Amino acid sequence: MNSQSTAGFLGAVVAVIVLAAAFIYGPSPSQIRNPAQPAAARAAPAAEAAPAAPAPRGPVIRDVPNN
Repeated sequence: MNSQSTAGFLGAVVAVIVLAAAFIYGPSPSQIRNPAQPAAARAAPAAEAAPAAPAPRGPVIRDVPNN
């Protein structure tokens, strides 16, 4: 075998592995036909929520003169 045929064989092996992984980890046909509804659409409407507390502020960084 020369280097070109070896490279072709190894490329085909890698392609088979990638395609197998795509079929194993990809969505099933039933998931494609019936997509899941978002959680907000399924949940009952909640009562008026209290306003969120303001986010904590980080440290204040000031320039210090270089004396």
